[in-house]
Amino acid sequence: MSEPASQMKRPRDERLDVFRGLTMLIIFIAHVPANSWNAWIPARFGFSSGAELFVFCSGFASALAFGSTFVRRGWWLGTARILQRLWQVYWAQIGVVMALVALAALLDRVFGRADLAQQFGPLIADPERALLGLVTLTWQPDYLDILPMYLVILALIPVAIGLRALHPAMPFLMSALLYALVWTQGLDLTGNPWNGAGWFLNPFAWQAIFFIGFFIAMKWLPVPRLRQRRLVLAAAIFVIFSMPFSFWGVLEHWSAGQALREVVLPAASEKSNLHPLRILHFLALAYLVLSAIEPWRARLDSGLGHLLILIGRQSLATFLASLVLSRLAATAADMLGRDEITVALLNLTGFAAILGVACIVGWFKRAPWTGAPIPASRVEIEQPRAARSRLREAS
Repeated sequence: MSEPASQMKRPRDERLDVFRGLTMLIIFIAHVPANSWNAWIPARFGFSSGAELFVFCSGFASALAFGSTFVRRGWWLGTARILQRLWQVYWAQIGVVMALVALAALLDRVFGRADLAQQFGPLIADPERALLGLVTLTWQPDYLDILPMYLVILALIPVAIGLRALHPAMPFLMSALLYALVWTQGLDLTGNPWNGAGWFLNPFAWQAIFFIGFFIAMKWLPVPRLRQRRLVLAAAIFVIFSMPFSFWGVLEHWSAGQALREVVLPAASEKSNLHPLRILHFLALAYLVLSAIEPWRARLDSGLGHLLILIGRQSLATFLASLVLSRLAATAADMLGRDEITVALLNLTGFAAILGVACIVGWFKRAPWTGAPIPASRVEIEQPRAARSRLREAS
């Protein structure tokens, strides 16, 4: 007997796709060097950045995508599903690195640039160790460290599910312990085979924000009701408090604020190890934004929201596209200049290209070739018409 459709697949939360789509555009902006729009992304107005949103949404989406498999089919098949996804994401990482290496080499050859040496210098200086580092994920070139972090965290899902079977509190203890070990024992992985430095995005720290999203989507972690006056006020105070210590327009004229930020959030580790203030800021900001859009939730899938949803539903493909497109935009900016009109055109063109990738990938995923075949009677009618048309053309 088959399960009811409501139990087979949980409905999509359109807010998730809207925010994932928005994150893809933010990632594109942030990955274009000297992009003036980068001064106005959310990270400039608080402790957290688009990275927290990306990882939180990934955790939430992972629960929706894989959690039901563990519940309905058991731990072994759920783990097999995770292994399949690990395989896909691993080769996506290798593929995008190779694509960007080839793109840099092409731009060097065509335009006489030096992108390959600038972006992948170790690959030229020490190719044997660099290639080994790429395939083992012990070396991640700049801006190519998000998917490796996601791979490690994704591999922790079966562990969390298994611990849940022992005691409901165990997954929370696992996440808290890993995060504590990062800050007390320096738990990390090798991210640079030449100097032994750790990963820029320490997966054992960033799993904390991932699993907050995962636990919420699995309904293991209760969430407060939106639009509660006291919580809205508390979250707003915290977010407003963080702005002077993050916004460049203030810090440029307030040296004491910059010095205080360096003490509270040391630049060397606050992002790599996901400082607690970044988590608190993200949660406060998320509560405010979700509370603000709640009255319009039913209308999210319209206008600009619909375009963001299209992008968010194909997050892996659009993320990979954003990495490649950002490199192309950077090259175009170097050649055309970085006046505001040119920068705006490059950013908007990048947005349009990301949307185009999302639409194309969505079309392929719908597999239109698997639809109902053309009725035989229609084929019989259309074939003589085609034959007569070819005969007229020949005459």
